[in-house]
Amino acid sequence: MLSIIPALLVLEDKSVYKGWSLNEPGLVAMGEIVFNTGMTGYQEVLTDPSYTGQIITFSYPELGNTGINLEDFESSYPHVRGVIVKNLCTIPSNFRATQTLLEYFQKNNIVVIYGIDTRRLIKNLRQAGSMNGYISTDLFKLNDLLSPLKTIPSMQGLNLVQEVTTSFNYSWKGNQYYDWLQKNVKSYQMRRKHYKIIVIDFGVKRNILRRLSNYGCSIIVLSATATVQEILSFKPDGIFLSNGPGDPASVMNGIVTVKNLLSMNIAIPIFGICMGHQILSLALGAKTFKLKFGHHGLNHPAGLVKRTEVTSQNHGFAVDSKTLPPNLIKITHLNLNDFTVAGICHRYQPYFSVQYHPEAGPGPHDAEYLFDHFVKLIRIFKKNLATTIKKL
Repeated sequence: MLSIIPALLVLEDKSVYKGWSLNEPGLVAMGEIVFNTGMTGYQEVLTDPSYTGQIITFSYPELGNTGINLEDFESSYPHVRGVIVKNLCTIPSNFRATQTLLEYFQKNNIVVIYGIDTRRLIKNLRQAGSMNGYISTDLFKLNDLLSPLKTIPSMQGLNLVQEVTTSFNYSWKGNQYYDWLQKNVKSYQMRRKHYKIIVIDFGVKRNILRRLSNYGCSIIVLSATATVQEILSFKPDGIFLSNGPGDPASVMNGIVTVKNLLSMNIAIPIFGICMGHQILSLALGAKTFKLKFGHHGLNHPAGLVKRTEVTSQNHGFAVDSKTLPPNLIKITHLNLNDFTVAGICHRYQPYFSVQYHPEAGPGPHDAEYLFDHFVKLIRIFKKNLATTIKKL
């Protein structure tokens, strides 16, 4: 029988929210409090490495209706510190479910608080901005509600990539084909034209690896600490810079590595997503800044010049458009909610990146074409290289 116990959510602006928990008593979760506006995909959110160090508030009023399945994990374990939700469903109804969401929380020691007014909380976060906080089921020891907040580090300046990047190099062998993908994805598979992609793992989602694989790429995943020499030793046809958590400006080894790659003027296409977009921009001389409450959801419009995509986004930092070198970089996309930079490309080299998730796990599929664009760039540059060598 489930045991319901009281719980508290405390924020650094001294606001306190009283709720309930089905966790064991005596648990505490600390981190940056952010909110996600998605109506679906909570399993992908929980296992997205980009949420490392954060406590997620779900704006959708009920969580757990579809349970947990074996297919939708974005990594091998959950990365969120805690979960805030209005209502928690303990009896899921979905043919793919293998366990309830509550069982998943308990198995992975994820602290959850429910029964609070999440609309009031999200309004607070939108007005005051994302802030540190904690969830506690250990109420008897909380003589001073604010003292635990002093131990939580600021997200600004925090390098969390080192917590999630792979500790060893590996080849991605997984491959899935989804019916909603474009037909040209299937043609790439049928032609068996495999391109070797090096993925720099800043906290990569599995769905990115699945998409690259679906587009006819063989994939080798390297740590965020990989050197230029190590990357080039694999003779890659393309280089992918993944998503990841924390402050991008603090990931100095990744920035230096990409900067060194760019300085070599090698004709190898580079594609970055989210953290990868920020790392590429920083390597090109731009600066990043922390957003007030970040972009976390599945319905963010992005585009430029009469073209709009509905995109899945998850990031707390953005690239400062004023610091991008206009002689080298073209802005290709803007977030149409706040007009921050959502995509760039190099004017003379095959480098491009976006500040959203075209792999859409979960989310819309408007930006799927970016993977096709990446593969086409690789094919063009390989063909040009072969022609040049032949002429020599």
